[in-house]
Amino acid sequence: MRSVLMLSTAVAVLGAAGFVGLLSMAPSDPQTASAAASQAAEAPQLDPRWYGAAPYVTPMYGNPPDLPRVMRETGQKTFQLAFVLAPTSGGCQPTWDGTTPVSADDGTAAIVDGVRAAGGDVSVSVGGYGGTNLGQTCGTPEATAAAYQQVIDAHQLRAIDFNLEEPEIQQPDAIRNELAAAQILQRNNPGLYVSVTTVASTTGTTPAGQNLLDTAKALNFVPDNYATMPFNGFPDVDSQIASLEAFHGTLMSTFGWDSATAYAHEGVSLMNGRSDAGEYYRQEDMRAVLDYGISRGFSRYTFWSLNRDRQCDQPDNGQTSGTCSSVPQQPWDFTKLTAQFATAAPPAPAPPVAGG
Repeated sequence: MRSVLMLSTAVAVLGAAGFVGLLSMAPSDPQTASAAASQAAEAPQLDPRWYGAAPYVTPMYGNPPDLPRVMRETGQKTFQLAFVLAPTSGGCQPTWDGTTPVSADDGTAAIVDGVRAAGGDVSVSVGGYGGTNLGQTCGTPEATAAAYQQVIDAHQLRAIDFNLEEPEIQQPDAIRNELAAAQILQRNNPGLYVSVTTVASTTGTTPAGQNLLDTAKALNFVPDNYATMPFNGFPDVDSQIASLEAFHGTLMSTFGWDSATAYAHEGVSLMNGRSDAGEYYRQEDMRAVLDYGISRGFSRYTFWSLNRDRQCDQPDNGQTSGTCSSVPQQPWDFTKLTAQFATAAPPAPAPPVAGG
């Protein structure tokens, strides 16, 4: 996801300043913060497809919408909170956008509790485009997993997303740390939904993305799914679907899966409205990918981002916005598609794959 490319200024300014109001209620010492975290609202039991249908949202900047209101107006039950990163000052402690320690943040906890009180749940996404990830700074898979376990414990998570892209994806040792850490979390948190989001190309994925898959195979790590991001360089929906079909072939050839198993472990992460590269993905385009994914038995369909799922107040100025889509729409048009994915009747599930 484009956490830095689109919103680098917002992260630098609002990522710090935007936390101030929410942190005014935060406990003043780590012991109190830990106690508050232990009182987090319990996550409801949801069908796993809901975690595969969670749109990304930046809860602390980008004019985030009221999530319970979005739930009422769309039927959406889950959201992907982004992003947990390494501290900008260095180290191996999880922070929101590199600035606010997860251990000292009551603002996000209040958002999570609000979603759960309305009958929904959240996943947390780690990584994103352009930041420094914990797999780059923690040194070992065990240390990386321990850092992410803090996030799981703080918010009583049932789902986590590893958003592995530039620049970390070009660092094989860091990618191995991330995937081995995900495997540890999967083993230590039975039932944890683990997704991996990574790069797309016209041939399915890039050489670095193929290395990610090869590393997972060597570890015998099997996440719930791999989702690629066919935007920025994909001029139309046909090129997006062609990339997804090519990635399906890559999953089969890499892991030795049959077609149904590969589709059942495949997903897509789209960008609604104007992309970073200036493409326009309108409702009918994303619906076409939705129909394709449902018909093939995908286990994930999501987009970047809910903050952008509304019409802009001003005409398109030729720049991508972090707070609106730049296409004509009603509020939450794209979120209604993720809700449709979660509630659609999928094809018969493929048999489970050993791993973890």
